Amino acid sequence: MDWKKIIPLLTYGDYSEIYSEESSGLHISYEDMKIEEVESGESSGMGLRYVQDGETRFGHLDGWDEEGLKHLSQGLSEGLKSLPPADWKGAVPHFRHPVLVDPASVPMDAKVKILSDADRSARSVEGKEWIRQVSISYGERSKKIHCFSVEDQAHSCYHEERVFMVFAVTVVAEKDGILQTATEVAGSLCGFELFEWENPSRIAAVAARRAIQKLRSPPAPVGEMPVILESQAGGTMIHEAIGHSLEADGIQKGISPVYAGKIGTVVASEKISVFDDPTLPSHRGSFLFDDEGTKAERTVLVERGVLKNFLYDRITARKDGRPSNGHGRRESYSHKPIPRMSNTFVLSGPDDPQEILRSVQEGLLVRRMGGGQVNPVTGDFVFEVEEGYLLRGGQIQTMVRGASLLGNGPQVLRTIDLVGKDMGWGVGTCGKDGQGVPVSDGQPTLRIPKLLIGGQ
Repeated sequence: MDWKKIIPLLTYGDYSEIYSEESSGLHISYEDMKIEEVESGESSGMGLRYVQDGETRFGHLDGWDEEGLKHLSQGLSEGLKSLPPADWKGAVPHFRHPVLVDPASVPMDAKVKILSDADRSARSVEGKEWIRQVSISYGERSKKIHCFSVEDQAHSCYHEERVFMVFAVTVVAEKDGILQTATEVAGSLCGFELFEWENPSRIAAVAARRAIQKLRSPPAPVGEMPVILESQAGGTMIHEAIGHSLEADGIQKGISPVYAGKIGTVVASEKISVFDDPTLPSHRGSFLFDDEGTKAERTVLVERGVLKNFLYDRITARKDGRPSNGHGRRESYSHKPIPRMSNTFVLSGPDDPQEILRSVQEGLLVRRMGGGQVNPVTGDFVFEVEEGYLLRGGQIQTMVRGASLLGNGPQVLRTIDLVGKDMGWGVGTCGKDGQGVPVSDGQPTLRIPKLLIGGQ
C-alpha cells in the first residue's frame, strides 16, 4: 500500500481517519480427549471515518484497494467541508510489543501436545471419576495496524504490531445429579512464551480440583454478611461495577448516569483509587496507541475516593471540550472506535491481606469471581461466585457452592474499608455494542463490611 496516495483523502470534516489492519490467528478447541475444531485465517481491510459538527460517517473496505477506498471516500465526504492537505513529513513510527517466541513459528503438534497434556492433567486429579467434560481452548492472534488521522489540521500516524495469546480450561463435574463447573484462564499481550510463565497442565488441574471440590461443598448461605474479595478474584467487580459506568459515551447518552456530573466529588472510600492503564507491559489490554492514533496514557479515574476522569475517545472528548485520553478502541477495521477500558484496576492499599482475613468473624471469602450482570442506569449488580469459602473467627472454614453477590456498585465502593497491599489480575474479552476487545482487570484484597449473598 502506497500511503502517500491515500493520505490526501484525509481532507474532509473536522476530523478524518484511515485505519488499516492485517490480522491472522489460530484457535484450537480440544474436547472429549480429542481436537474438536481448528480455525485459522487471515483478514485485512481499512476503515474510513469523517466527523463534522457532531456527525460521524464511517465505512470500511475488505482488503487494501486504493481505488475502492477513494470510491468510499467520495460517498462519505459528500457535503462535508474540504480542508487543505496536512503537511505529512518523515517516516511512519513503527512499534512492536515484545514477543520472545512467535506463536506462528511453533509447530501445530507442539500446540496440540499442550492441550492433550492439560486434558490428561485435569483427568488425573483425585475425584476424577466425577469429571464429565474437559473443554480446553488455545488462541493466538497477530495484528498489524496502521492509523492516519487529521484533526483541526494536526496530523498523527503510527504502525503498531500486537500479538495476543489466551489459554482456557473449563471442567464440568457431576455427582448424584448435581453439576458443577470451574474455569481457569491465562492470557497476555505476548508470544508463545506465555507457556513459560503459565503451566497449562497446572491450570487444568486447578480447574478440575475446583469443580470436584464444589461438588463436595454445601450450598452457600443466604443473607447479608461481610465479604472479602481476595486479590485472586481478579477485578471483575471493578470492571463491571464502575468501569463501564465511566466510559464517556454512556455518560453523554444518559445510559450510565450514575457518575454524570460528579467529577471532583467523593464517589468511593478514601482508600479506593481506580486507574486504567494501557501502558502496562505485556498485559492483555495494553497498547501503545489507541485505535484512533492517540498515544496511550495511564488515566486516574478515582483518586482517594474522588472521581477524577472519564474514559474518552476523540469524539466524546470533543463533545466535552477536552483532549482524548487514549481509550478509543475497536474490534477490527470494520468497527467504529468507542470508549473502552484497557487494564482497569484498584490501586494497592495499606492493609495486610492476612489481617483483612482475620478481621472477619463470620462472612464470605471470594477467591474467584464468575459472570454477572450490571444495570448501568442504577449500578445494581448480580455476580456469581466461582470459588467462595465461609469464614469463621477469621479463618477459612469450608468451600460453598452456588453463591452470588447482590449489591449496588457506587454503594459498595463507598463502604469498602480495608484495601490490601497485594495485587491480582484476571484477563478476558470485554463486550460492548457488538464489539469485543482484550482487557485485564486487577485489584488487591478488599473488605466489604456488608453485602447481600444469594444462594441456590
